[in-house]
Amino acid sequence: MIHDRIQNMAAKDERLRIPPLGEWYEDLLTVDSAITGNTEPAQAASLLRAKLKERETIIAKRVQYLAAKRGIPFEEMWLQILKGKYQKLTQDEINALESIAPFKDEFP
Repeated sequence: MIHDRIQNMAAKDERLRIPPLGEWYEDLLTVDSAITGNTEPAQAASLLRAKLKERETIIAKRVQYLAAKRGIPFEEMWLQILKGKYQKLTQDEINALESIAPFKDEFP
């Protein structure tokens, strides 16, 4: 019974795990956390959110490119990625392409 509860608790743990940052970046995070009054995990999460926000436009452009290459809507490509169903095109699929839909903005 206790073993089942422990397994269920472990299965529910969906926290992001990152490899060690290295001494310099770990020290920077420690100092940054102390200065801002956050724990290191809270400050790391804050920094990651800020960086993702900064890259939001370029990430969307990349998803748009992948969608255009497959001839599917952006939303469908986004959903495939979220569901873990995204796969690179095979060389045969690339060779079969006649064109790629035009892009609205300049591609990165």
